[in-house]
Amino acid sequence: MNGIDPIPYYLYEDQHWQEIQGAVTEEILLCIHVNGRELVTFMCTPHNPDELALGFLRSEGIISNMEDVRLLSVSDRGTCVDVWLNYSNVELPNRRIITSGCGGGVTFDDLSLRLEPLNNSGTIASNQVFERMHDLYQNAYLYRAAQGIHTSALSDGERLLVVAEDIGRHNTIDRLLGKAMKQALDTRGLVLITTGRVSSEMLVKAAKMGIPIVVSRTSSTSLSVSLAKIWNITLVGYVRHNSLRVYTAPHRIVIPDNQLFRAGGSSQPGGVGCYPDEETNLELNKAVVSGSRAAGTPWSPSPFEL
Repeated sequence: MNGIDPIPYYLYEDQHWQEIQGAVTEEILLCIHVNGRELVTFMCTPHNPDELALGFLRSEGIISNMEDVRLLSVSDRGTCVDVWLNYSNVELPNRRIITSGCGGGVTFDDLSLRLEPLNNSGTIASNQVFERMHDLYQNAYLYRAAQGIHTSALSDGERLLVVAEDIGRHNTIDRLLGKAMKQALDTRGLVLITTGRVSSEMLVKAAKMGIPIVVSRTSSTSLSVSLAKIWNITLVGYVRHNSLRVYTAPHRIVIPDNQLFRAGGSSQPGGVGCYPDEETNLELNKAVVSGSRAAGTPWSPSPFEL
């Protein structure tokens, strides 16, 4: 199973029927066992279930690193992952929360968890945001083959470091974390780029990974914006060919041409092409940043051009 299932379908276009040899996205139920006990079963794309399991366990706080794992095995059909830890006294949670994620996401966390605000001072240039989003779509192999897939990546701003695809947008984050664990890649200070809506559970996962900048092709929810404010995470949405929206902590977005816009459309000149300071800009959580329009010009989204 590679995530794609070839299937014929009938296309009606321009008043004509045509039979097409196409493909659809594969979907399976994946079960994760820890120390012989069933922990969770959720819907996902079938490729690389080991990485998904590792990332999920790390995100839920059940493991901290690869050294905690004594043995990991995947069933012949790829529908079950058995994980045996190096300790037997692990307390597995019983309370599951069904999330809003595609594919019926599950988490054991609730939003009362205590996370410290991220003090990372890293930045990313607006042109790098556009370029890395373009790179994300170039690496969306399953999406181009069958569509119906979300894609996410971790980046240092200059390039994509790891990429993951799945029917569930939250699963892509766990897959990224699993890949990072296997590669001994430190996720702290990196940029998360995703095609999916940033909901609260996705922002929680990003915060646990120490990621200060989250970039989405689409929208964010009101709760994710509220949490991003609390945790000092830069939340970027609606990235298009030459425009983007910054909902929180805009001090991390650098504008090379020094054309900055406050909420309401007034321009803010900047000597180094970024907002003057973090304290001032934490108040500008609804600013819309665009490097191509004049101050006061109404903004409207345009399709992302590859």
